[in-house]
Amino acid sequence: PVPGAVFATGMTPLARARQRAQGVMGQLRRLLTQPGTGFDMVNAPPASAALAHALTAHRVQADTYYSGVATLVEDYSPAAVVQLAGAVRERSTELKKKASTAGEKAIIEVVALMFQSILAEDRIPPVVRVWFARLQVPVLRVALAEPEFFSNVAHPARQLIDRMGACVMGFDATTINGSALEAEIRRVVQVIEQYPETGRRVFQLVYDEFEKFLSKFLTEKQATSRLVSVAQQVEQKETLAIQYTIELRTMLRDMPVRDEIREFLFKTWAEVLALSAVRDGAQHADTVALKRTAADLVWAASAKPNRSDRAQVIQNLPGLLQRLRQGLALMGISGAAQDAQIKVLTDTLADAFLSKTATIPQAHIDAMAKRLANLEDFIGDAALGDMPLNADNIEMMLGIDASSIHVVADNGAPVEEAMVAWARELQLGTWFTLDHNGASAQVQYAWQSQRKQLHLFAATDGSSYLIQLRRLAAYLQSGLLVAQDEEGLTLRATRDALAKLDANPERLLD
Repeated sequence: PVPGAVFATGMTPLARARQRAQGVMGQLRRLLTQPGTGFDMVNAPPASAALAHALTAHRVQADTYYSGVATLVEDYSPAAVVQLAGAVRERSTELKKKASTAGEKAIIEVVALMFQSILAEDRIPPVVRVWFARLQVPVLRVALAEPEFFSNVAHPARQLIDRMGACVMGFDATTINGSALEAEIRRVVQVIEQYPETGRRVFQLVYDEFEKFLSKFLTEKQATSRLVSVAQQVEQKETLAIQYTIELRTMLRDMPVRDEIREFLFKTWAEVLALSAVRDGAQHADTVALKRTAADLVWAASAKPNRSDRAQVIQNLPGLLQRLRQGLALMGISGAAQDAQIKVLTDTLADAFLSKTATIPQAHIDAMAKRLANLEDFIGDAALGDMPLNADNIEMMLGIDASSIHVVADNGAPVEEAMVAWARELQLGTWFTLDHNGASAQVQYAWQSQRKQLHLFAATDGSSYLIQLRRLAAYLQSGLLVAQDEEGLTLRATRDALAKLDANPERLLD
């Protein structure tokens, strides 16, 4: 897509896809409710006795029936899929003979054509298409019982097939055969086949289970798992740093605190507190001590007109400087860089020591220390659009070579808020084509952080792309990240079925 072209119609690709989906579903509804078909889209009558008996018999015989077909070609090759497609068509013809109404025949034909399209989708590995074929009769059962299947793209039966299809599109036969993903799809299909009730319940049940499986499967590789753990910590740390900075600004708003101290607390010490909180816990003794250090520094840097206060500063100074150095070391600031930071602070403290300016009442310092100690109780969600993300930090926290990890941080590129919203809605497991730094890669969306600020895409060659939210939106907006299947398996199958029925309407009721 041409950069910016997504807004030529004033809609995001997501909105356009939904609009197209509604158009296809509307066309299908009109087909099924035409006078010659007479299908009731509101209150579906129960299936006629002969058809209901045939569907029940199929459920009982499913394992035997399909295993006989599948074992014709044991490796689930394309030849097996062709054989299976023929078997699916034969089964539809048999079921049509059992149907007693035009509406039943129409539904059987539409579902058969949909599965014909799904089985012809060569981007799905053959082994998965073999399992998808077994869903034809369970889907037919739910379509007969719930007309909503033909009008709602969010029906759980459609959602399940779409999700499973989207998750396998980037795999070839060698990578998926015998994998945990194939085993889960097999389990899902067998649960549906043997479920005694007709209706959406089983589809919703296994859809939810499949989503849970995906969340683990996509990040189970050791390298990916480690990266996810670190990325989550990075987001937590940056979130806390922003929130701590906001709180510190609020606390110091009306206090006579020198600019050098303000800048140090806002830009450096907030990061120290956040890193300690993520690493050790917000109420860990070390974190609590570092919070107290902030209050002690503010007090030490205020004017000291009376002798007792000056004596206390002199007495406490070695301990204060030691805690400041410990905090800076936590951030990786050491050597000359640490000495330079400490010198700015000690110079400011020395100047304050002799100053005659306004003092900060001890009550204010105590209140600040108390609020700092329980800071997490007060902070709210900060605006995280400008959250920094640094590749070096990722590598440092990983403790491993990060050469295969591409960190793509926000860069201030203009992006529409609608695209940001779309980026937040991407579904895990979906495959994309990513164009990054002139190189194209097939990647699977593997993980999103808790606040959806960080997003991980994994390529089959082992490389990973950790992309920040607004940069992800910019890639979507400019066409640098494109879903391999924007339409969805069942919607495309519906559209294919309608095209065949437009060309050959007689087959609907034959």
